[in-house]
Amino acid sequence: MRIVFMGTPEFAVPTLRALDHANHAIMAVYTQPPRPAGRGKKLQPSAVQLEAETLRMEVRTPKSLKSEEEQQRFAALEADVAVVAAYGLILPQAILDAPRHGCLNVHASILPRWRGAAPIHRAVMAGDPTTGVTIMQMEAGLDTGPMLATVRTQIGDKTTGELTAELAEKGAQLMVGTLRDLKIHVPVAQDDADATYAPKIDKGEARIDWSKPADEVVRHIHGLAPFPGAWCEIEGERVKILTAERADGAGTPGEVIDADLAIACGDGAVRPLTVQRAGKPKTDRAAFLRGRPVAEGTRLD
Repeated sequence: MRIVFMGTPEFAVPTLRALDHANHAIMAVYTQPPRPAGRGKKLQPSAVQLEAETLRMEVRTPKSLKSEEEQQRFAALEADVAVVAAYGLILPQAILDAPRHGCLNVHASILPRWRGAAPIHRAVMAGDPTTGVTIMQMEAGLDTGPMLATVRTQIGDKTTGELTAELAEKGAQLMVGTLRDLKIHVPVAQDDADATYAPKIDKGEARIDWSKPADEVVRHIHGLAPFPGAWCEIEGERVKILTAERADGAGTPGEVIDADLAIACGDGAVRPLTVQRAGKPKTDRAAFLRGRPVAEGTRLD
């Protein structure tokens, strides 16, 4: 098939790679423009742009698709379908209508649950037992289009980072299979009554609230790992906690209740497994405590 691919972050790369391996004709790759990154604020191409250039594909990085000129350039590609995976720009109706089979989206949830920008984070933080990927026919609404295919996976104690990598691969294979059997997939309308929304993660959400129950604190930690990273202050130093588990014991919320860094919550306690000090690489709890002991009775803010 003649395909226009539209995606930006690492999540989208496996789908682009899978479409190429399936011998589809990628007419062009649309991705967001390079952004300043790192201490030097040097412009950094997106993960999709880097992959597309490796595969010697044409890359387009418009800031918007609203202009008639950009829409005509897109239509001139005469695509059979556009495949969209975390592109990050709104697609005007003229773009949605241009490909012969429209635009198909790889969405990282089982729709209509978790429509929106951060479906994986929100599923982990909410304690959902399962999540997955939906291939959806795009329309003007926010992730409201009819569904063509789904695949599920257990969340368990996976972090958002781990789950993102898993769903990226599952989504890639699901999209390839959907395109192969496109004629037999019957679009299924979403039930808006069951819809939930996954707003973009705000950095203000990252501070750990030790007054919450231990299970909720662990989900919060895993849901924000690796980015932006849930954090607390230990004697004035900000420390990210990237993975954690439930621990035995109780105490005043935020109080360290043993020598191995168990921390009391509103109900129960948690013990960090992986932590990261500011400006340092992540490390396990034992290595952290060797470099920075935290005494029993210390109060974390």
